[in-house]
Amino acid sequence: MRPLLISLFACALLHGTAGAAALDAEPLPALRADLSRVSVSGLDAGGFLAADLATAYSATFMGAGILEAGPYHCVGSRPANVSPLAAAQDCMAPLSAALAPDPAAAYASAVRDAAAGRIDPVRNLERQRVYLFAGQNDRIVKPAAVAAADGYYRRAGVAPEQLRFVQHPEAGHAIVTNSADDFPCNAAALPYINQCGFMQSHEMLRHIYPDMTNAPAARPTGRLLRFDQAAFVAGARTAMDASAWVYVPARCAQGGCAVHVALHGCRQGQSAIGQRFVQGTGYNEFADANGIVVLYPQVHASDVPANPRGCWDFWGYADAATLHTRDAPQARAIVAMVRRLGAAQ
Repeated sequence: MRPLLISLFACALLHGTAGAAALDAEPLPALRADLSRVSVSGLDAGGFLAADLATAYSATFMGAGILEAGPYHCVGSRPANVSPLAAAQDCMAPLSAALAPDPAAAYASAVRDAAAGRIDPVRNLERQRVYLFAGQNDRIVKPAAVAAADGYYRRAGVAPEQLRFVQHPEAGHAIVTNSADDFPCNAAALPYINQCGFMQSHEMLRHIYPDMTNAPAARPTGRLLRFDQAAFVAGARTAMDASAWVYVPARCAQGGCAVHVALHGCRQGQSAIGQRFVQGTGYNEFADANGIVVLYPQVHASDVPANPRGCWDFWGYADAATLHTRDAPQARAIVAMVRRLGAAQ
């Protein structure tokens, strides 16, 4: 989460972790989840990957929450840039409005990729419910990047009532909570979880699932399971952990629940902050009361590939040739996990 993301394309200065061990991890359970109600959200790099997932697999995802991040294939939205580094700078912290991500170019890229069969048909985007969030004090991913995502979805034909763009006057770079134990609203510091007076995960999930009206549980009573993530990962360059987490409300053991994929931001994975993102951002409380299985995939810092801050891949470290398509290694692994949750026992 360093401004301009320069270190992500340089040689790593720190040794990456190997990811959390899966010695005590269980197989990801088959829960007969309702795969017509699958959504995804993420912060910064997780938000960029959420945007890519929601478009590449638009037949799978009916909603998305993009927090402090830009549109689909953001690094390709300014084709005049000749290096991945320049593209990433434009995606996160453009020096001027003229250098901000181009929503028209991002949408044109989606149209081309769909025509080539590399992603699902773009017409699926029209049915999605999308929540976008920009903090006006965010200097790591500037609001112009999120505005580009708003422009992208408008070009895709998402109806105004399905598209919510929140521009918070005080928020810094973080996922937002109402917990007094978290950092002040305008902060930009590890673990990037800030107190701004509302629980962002609840607000976002209410928008994505407008029929879910139950008040969040005061305390989750379901099962938080560490599962074997390695079983879904192919390739040696994904930087994905051996294990990850899934929260299963008690009612979801009987099948029929929705699925939400919650992607942490840079330096927010379990190797950096333990279970703070998994248990301290409010997803589980809302899920418990409203019947959602929450999947928390995990990625770690690494030297090879060069991912020193433990970010999800939106610039191509896992495989530049398949970036932003259905064949991107991280995207393929995450969708395989979702499909496992929807399988019969």
